[in-house]
Amino acid sequence: QMQLAESGGGSVQAGGSLRLSCAATGHRYRNNCMAWFRQVPGKPREGIAAIGGDGDPHYSDSVKGRFTISRDNYKNILYLQMTNVKAEDTAMYYCAASKGAPLICTVGYGMDFWGAGTSVTVSA
Repeated sequence: QMQLAESGGGSVQAGGSLRLSCAATGHRYRNNCMAWFRQVPGKPREGIAAIGGDGDPHYSDSVKGRFTISRDNYKNILYLQMTNVKAEDTAMYYCAASKGAPLICTVGYGMDFWGAGTSVTVSA
């Protein structure tokens, strides 16, 4: 089993930056798919970025060009660098990971493990 723990959330002004981290502990799944999702109360969960073991990232249109996903396979940490944040980025952010190692890792790939989330609030 793998455990995921997000950190780095908080309050930030619109146009600012924030970096989220997700530390993975427990069993390591080689070249697995890892991703960031977010959810606003009353709305469905949105997958925003994913990255496979090869480091190839995929983004949703809502964050493309503003957010960067990366992973440190040695430290087993997933990152989400958020820049030029907007009010609509306010949400609970979750990291997720798969057991499998797909050829192409996207937010649509089945995730097996989830963190508890970290809250991000963007103020005008």
